[in-house]
Amino acid sequence: MFGLGTQELIIILVLVLVVFGAGKLPQVGGALGKGIRNFKKGMKDDGDDMTPEIEEKKIPNGKV
Repeated sequence: MFGLGTQELIIILVLVLVVFGAGKLPQVGGALGKGIRNFKKGMKDDGDDMTPEIEEKKIPNGKV
């Protein structure tokens, strides 16, 4: 998993606990989960809504 060992993960978790506090951890985890879920949903989407169709405009007599 990204080349992180057990010791590195424990250090990261302790730093997150110190920065956010124990009370905010469930909120941070929920927000992170929602973000990942929305990202996966966006990647799964066909992208039809993202690419507008371009209609060719007919210019009379070829003048701009």
